[in-house]
Amino acid sequence: MKIVIVGPGYPLRGGIATFNHRLAKAFIEQGHECEIVSFSLQYPSFLFPGKTQFSTEPQSDSINIRKLINSVNPFSWFSAGNKLKKEKPDLIVVRYWLPFMGPALGTLLRRVRTNKYTKIICLCDNAIPHEKRPGDNLFTKYFVKTCDAFVTMSEKVKSDLMLFDKTKPKLLIYHPVYDNFGEAVDTAEARKHLGLPENEDLFLFFGFIRKYKGLDILIEALSIYKKTAVKPFKLIIAGEFYEDEQPYIKLIEGLDLKNDIILFNEFIPDSEVKYFLCAGDLLIQPYRNATQSGVTPLAYHFETPMIVTKVGGLEKQVPDQKAGYVVEPTAEAIAEAMKKFSQKGKVAFIPFLQQEKQNYSWEHMVSSMIELTQAQR
Repeated sequence: MKIVIVGPGYPLRGGIATFNHRLAKAFIEQGHECEIVSFSLQYPSFLFPGKTQFSTEPQSDSINIRKLINSVNPFSWFSAGNKLKKEKPDLIVVRYWLPFMGPALGTLLRRVRTNKYTKIICLCDNAIPHEKRPGDNLFTKYFVKTCDAFVTMSEKVKSDLMLFDKTKPKLLIYHPVYDNFGEAVDTAEARKHLGLPENEDLFLFFGFIRKYKGLDILIEALSIYKKTAVKPFKLIIAGEFYEDEQPYIKLIEGLDLKNDIILFNEFIPDSEVKYFLCAGDLLIQPYRNATQSGVTPLAYHFETPMIVTKVGGLEKQVPDQKAGYVVEPTAEAIAEAMKKFSQKGKVAFIPFLQQEKQNYSWEHMVSSMIELTQAQR
């Protein structure tokens, strides 16, 4: 089949772009043609909360990428849609993660649909955004009408989609395990590379920082944990702030945790990801709300146990006391799980992590999408 993924691609950075590249590779490995149609402008600079939208590393694969979409220029929406209409791919897999993209993607896909041939599957990360804005529902309704079927990676998103469409097929496929960040490295090597303590428990918060991710809850949990900790420890915060960092800094100082936290306040490039996941003993996702997480598959790939909160779809992929701990999104519950982990140790979780990660393959996602496409013909 001739397949086009519509969504972020290199040189745009971030989890969705990384996912799109790995998905394209999986389609190609199964004998299909696949390319990415990406953005010439994804976000106007005043709407982007980070330091840069672009990767500083070379492209890690040979996937063909065409930058055809300007998210705020309607002329590009029609132009890109007309190109794809004429090219008649068998399948378009379109990423939907933010209502802001609804007008651009919805208009583009309306042009494609007039060829009466191409099937459109939406890989939906969020139907309802974490941070709501005026127009969200209107933009999402406009987009959803253009799709033939939907794939989600959590029950929460699948349920949310029902608010916008009750009839079209909706398939749940859990986020595959990332295997494109290199092989695991020895813990001592990873810690040496990052300049981290060799003989302490290292707890890890990984990924960009926004309120819904609950970093403040984790900092408060660390203060509670510190009172009963029997081993030396550090919390590693690795990720770029997508909001004002000062409230977090003040919280750390107010709880007298400056010497217990090591902060890497920057976007972590792909080549460095393995070092953080392998250096950490325990990955903590203290989210207030969530759909699914791209960090969980990272933890499985690098065999790092997790604490996740009972929100969205997180607990579905992290069986309690097997892959780690599932707790309420409170500082007290997270601190108690940290204590249990420290007593039990990382090694106890490794066999289950090694076994479970085999269930989340890219081949399964690709073959399921192909079957879903064929069912629409």
